[in-house]
Parts: sequence; C-alpha cells; structure tokens
Amino acid sequence: MIILDGVGIGELPDAHRYADEGSNTLCNTAEAVGGLHLPNLESLGLGNIAAIKGVKPSAKPLASFGKMAEVSRGKDSTTGHWELAGLVLEKEFPTFPDGFPDSLMREFCERTGSKGYLGNKTASGTAIIKELGGEHVRTGFPIVYTSADSVFQIAAHEEVIPLPQLYEMCERTRNEVCVGDFSVGRVIARPFVGTEGNFTRTTNRRDFSLPPAGTTILDLLTKAGIETVSIGKVDDLFAGRGLAKKIHTKSNAEGIEAIISESSRMKSGMIFTNLVDFDTLYGHRNDPQGMANALEAFDEKLPRILGTLGNDDLLILTADHGNDPVTPSTDHSREYVPVLCYAKSKQPGSNIGTRSTFADVGQTAADFFDVENDLAGTSFLSEVM
Repeated sequence: MIILDGVGIGELPDAHRYADEGSNTLCNTAEAVGGLHLPNLESLGLGNIAAIKGVKPSAKPLASFGKMAEVSRGKDSTTGHWELAGLVLEKEFPTFPDGFPDSLMREFCERTGSKGYLGNKTASGTAIIKELGGEHVRTGFPIVYTSADSVFQIAAHEEVIPLPQLYEMCERTRNEVCVGDFSVGRVIARPFVGTEGNFTRTTNRRDFSLPPAGTTILDLLTKAGIETVSIGKVDDLFAGRGLAKKIHTKSNAEGIEAIISESSRMKSGMIFTNLVDFDTLYGHRNDPQGMANALEAFDEKLPRILGTLGNDDLLILTADHGNDPVTPSTDHSREYVPVLCYAKSKQPGSNIGTRSTFADVGQTAADFFDVENDLAGTSFLSEVM
C-alpha cells in the first residue's frame, strides 16, 4: 500500500463544509503546469479515473482503477490513514481555528517547562517561522500554531530547542496536555534552522498521533502473525501499533528506495508506505510545479517498484486526502482519492468504480490475507486479482 500524501482527484460532495469547493489536486495541478508527463501511471490507468491534462486514458490499463470517498469527518492524515486501514471515525477530531484556549496554553507551559510561547494561531508553517523565528531565537519560546486540521504544531530552531528536547515537549503535549476535549489528531514537531530572513524547515519533523480508536488491518495482521512494515510517517499516524518494522524516511526518494528494498526482501506480509513530499513540500506551499515534478519523479521510479512484485502480490496506490496547490488555501482539501490496484495475475485491469469509503482498502487487504475481521468497507479483491 503506497499512499501519495495529499494527491486527491476532485472535491467530495460535502467539500463546501470545509470551504474546499473547486479542489482537485491532480487535475488542477496538471492544468497549472500545462500537462503532466506520467507514462507509467498512465499505463496503469490513472487517466481512466478522471480527465487529467497530459495523462491519456488507457484502452488496456495494467491496473484496476477507481476513486474513493472519505466517510469519516475531517480531512487530515490521521483520519485518512485510519480509514484506509478499515477504521471509520464517527466523530471528528477537534479543530481550533481561533487558536488554543488560554487554559490549554497555561497547561502546555506547566507540563513542558516552557516559560512562554509565541503564535498560538492558525498559520502556514513556513510563514510563521518567517514571522516569529527571530523572536523565538531571542526568547527561546517555542512557536505554537495550528491549521484547518486537528493539529497542535510546535516549531523550534534546532540550535535553540535541540531535537530531543523538542520531541519530549511534543510527547508531553500529546500525553498530558492535548487530552479529553482537546485530543487533537496529531501533535507535530516542526524543527527549523537558519538565520533571520533565511529560516528553513528541516526533515526532522515527527508526528505524535493518538492510538487508533478501534481495530485496524495492522492489528489484525499482527495478531495473525503476518509481517507488517511501515515506511515514512505511517508509524507515527498509528502510534506504532500493529507494526513489526518501522522505517522512518525523510523524502519521497528515500521512501521509494525503502519500498524497493523491503519488497525485494519480504516473502509475505504488508508494506504500508506514506510518501509525504507531495503534501508537505508542495501542496501546503501552493507550488503546482513542485507537485508536478514530484509526481513525475515518482512515476519514473514506478517500474522499479513493479519489478519487485511476484504473481501473487498486490500493489495498491492511493492517497489520504487532497492538498490542491492551485487553490488559495494552504490546507488539506476534502477530495476523492484515486486508487490503482496492480496485480500481474490480472491484466488488463478493471474499473472498480467510485467506492463509498477509503475503508475498502483495509477490507481488501484483510480479504487478501484471509483474516476474519469486523473492519468497515467492502473488499474489491475479486475484481482486481
């Protein structure tokens, strides 16, 4: 399972609830750059899902294709990944569009030992370190901010608050501050370096999620003695639960190499990967050219990934939400996500249509490994293998 983080394919019917009308990460990106060059994804059937400039429909796609709607409320990575793993959330994680209440921030200072804080508002990560980074260096106070998602983000210069201290601060915030009614989906460490006027975020970000609120495909596979491997931030999003091996990567390129290595090594099991650059580096920064370049770089490496698969293997390519770099918003967008399912045993692929929930992926994985379950969703395994 490879999650192209933030690569949505068109607004959901309830996008208006999130001010995401008109969002379409793939199609709008393609239009903005004059067309995408994705020959390998095209051969799998990406152009059969929607009209993407530069990506033609395939008469005989090598993969089964479709798109999926999100049932859970929200549009953040935790919610999306949990639903992909078969867990639908009935209640949305809390958000704080006006910043966190004073009582919570007092608790934050008390629990983390911080003598103060900066920010406490909704902001773009790159914008807030540009605005407050200098004051942070002078005072030593951490920068706290949030977004349209359910996140409590702490930005700090690596030479002012060293990484171990920042991670401990985030862990205490996760376990002792953001609890009860303030249980945000993620507390995120956002380290940066540089000097005033030239601050840049580093790749040492870490996410501290809540444990999943119910059973996921990872729990079921672990119980059944089936190996599970996470690559990228998947480990963080599931609080490490249900994972035998956890590989943290700092870029799409590292993640792709880890996929190839693990897929070549494993005889049986599931690899669950998140490739985050699409979202973090380009969607949140409203950079359609960067998004296009990242998609084309992934496409170029795709044949190497496919080359590791045997006749009994299944590759599922999808996303966890949208993050349209063309719309004014710098937040995630409430979108359908594409799904491509490649198996050597079934070519050409078939149209699996519009699925009513991301959880169909988790249910398909459970069906693939023949594990009894009560996950949400409907398996499409028989249609793709």
